[in-house]
Amino acid sequence: MYEERAERELATAARYLEGLIDFEKQRAPGRVRFSLAPIHALLARLGSPERDLSVLHIAGSKGKGSTALFSESLLQATGARTGTFTSPHLERWTERFRIDGSEVDPGRLGAAVETLRPHVDALRAAGGDTVPSFFDATTAAALLLFREARVDHAILEVGLGGRLDSTNAVTPAVCCITSIELEHREILGDSLAEIAAEKAGILKPGVPAVCGELAPEAAAVIERRAAELGCPMARIGREIAVDLEGDPLGGAVLSLRDGDLELRAPLPVPGAHQAANAALAVAAVRRLLGAPRAAEARGSLAAGLASARLPGRIEILGRAPWVIVDSAHTAASARALAAVLRRIARPVDLVLSISAGKDTGAILSELLPLARVVTLTRAEPVRSLDPNEIAAVARAARPELSLRVVPNPHLALRAAHESLASDGVLCATGSVYLAGIARSVLSAAASGRVVVTRRTPAP
Repeated sequence: MYEERAERELATAARYLEGLIDFEKQRAPGRVRFSLAPIHALLARLGSPERDLSVLHIAGSKGKGSTALFSESLLQATGARTGTFTSPHLERWTERFRIDGSEVDPGRLGAAVETLRPHVDALRAAGGDTVPSFFDATTAAALLLFREARVDHAILEVGLGGRLDSTNAVTPAVCCITSIELEHREILGDSLAEIAAEKAGILKPGVPAVCGELAPEAAAVIERRAAELGCPMARIGREIAVDLEGDPLGGAVLSLRDGDLELRAPLPVPGAHQAANAALAVAAVRRLLGAPRAAEARGSLAAGLASARLPGRIEILGRAPWVIVDSAHTAASARALAAVLRRIARPVDLVLSISAGKDTGAILSELLPLARVVTLTRAEPVRSLDPNEIAAVARAARPELSLRVVPNPHLALRAAHESLASDGVLCATGSVYLAGIARSVLSAAASGRVVVTRRTPAP
């Protein structure tokens, strides 16, 4: 009975949040509204839940979700209570809000949305510059849930950019910038320096920060801003040393050194690129806990790193045949995926959906050379590109490639799985939206079940 009621409450909350997306479109069609005034107004009405939280704030063009989940696992291994807010979700709304490593109970999320709903509606009715967006509302819901759960540390993943992202309403205990690429140029800027300036917007006076390896143009911006604010800064490849031994397809061992903390542990996920994300998580957690406590907890941190799970990130669902689901949506993430696929050393059947605003040509240039056949689809009806547009680019790049367009993602995935040879490789990638559907459909296909997933909109 409780589960049925909780699911109804969650469905009601989801409809309300989706309605905020529709409201934004009506209010400013074709334009992204970027301001911290609405989230500040909303949080003030809710009693400023962010002030009661110790926050790890993570920005980056790629890797920030992985770093968040690594950090969650590390903190839990030390006995800390955690709240983790990431976006978008793969399959269910509750995935965005995690408490102690588990998705929040549907009833609790529904209750949190009902708590903030009258405040959102009041600000909408008042109009002006403090009308909350969809992401303002979900960020506020996360902060409410984490305060209610009395977590020791909250981990917040930036949605877009950093400086004017809703999550930047907090004053964090530690900041992390994973990577910087040319992305969302229409919003963040046309150069690495401009985009770096937006990411650097999460830095706060005196708050320690950790940072991945960056191009010199981006690193200069980040380091200059950190110096202006007096932020102690540690970077991969400089203050943080990382080494990966073994096969990154499985069985690799990560070694890292950060100050007086030396750690060696199995890396539980495929891909050499995850070594940097794991190292950033360790460095961030070391600063959250304090160096002495982190040194004492070295064994726990190693265990936490080894037990981390990253759904939808080069996730291997099967090996006979190989079935892989990934969320690669940038050139660098596609390159990392391609490196793993090359180690399997077999032609790949690709299922691809790419979101609007992404560098389609760059993603395809990394993945098409590995493909035997490509199925193009549209994972999200609004935010995903028309697969025929992707097909035109793919045909121009590889005219001889076997290519098909199946707009329905569920049908596309099932058809690709049905035609997969027993010694073949199937990889579904190109966006988080497709990864979420693929996890459900391909798991069901492998077990002989048929599942149709309703994908909820998620910016």
